[in-house]
Amino acid sequence: MKNIVLMAKSCSIILCALLLLAAGCKKDPGTDPDNPQKNLNGDVARPTWTVPEDYDYTSSMTAVIKVEKLNGQMVDIQLVNDSDVLAAFSGETCLGIATYDSGLFYLYIAGPGESVTLRYWSAHYKNLFAAEPITFVNDTQLGTTAEPYKPNWVVAKE
Repeated sequence: MKNIVLMAKSCSIILCALLLLAAGCKKDPGTDPDNPQKNLNGDVARPTWTVPEDYDYTSSMTAVIKVEKLNGQMVDIQLVNDSDVLAAFSGETCLGIATYDSGLFYLYIAGPGESVTLRYWSAHYKNLFAAEPITFVNDTQLGTTAEPYKPNWVVAKE
């Protein structure tokens, strides 16, 4: 009888240790492979991006951008609106902030710059997204109203 009680206590201790170990190995609470839309949610405050007043505006380009995919997932166009913010950056310097109109973002990008990173903050998802860098080319336009540029946005690592 003593052996059975001792074995039961040992099993209880091992079971508790395994449960504690498993609790420490939880998956990232921000990701859910069964619900990709949940992965878009965050708690990032609305950015307060500004373009420096003394920035060199001698060269520029424009872009017409449509937010269509976030993390590879199609987004309901009704979730994209004028509460969202989209901007272009060279490093941490803001080169331009887009205006929103009827599903499209119109962006004036001040130069010079070689590589421009686009950042997008979604009011619906309360999260910040980034797109692959684009090459800055003076006096060019990326996308049109008929065929806007549609980058694939991914959750930005802050």
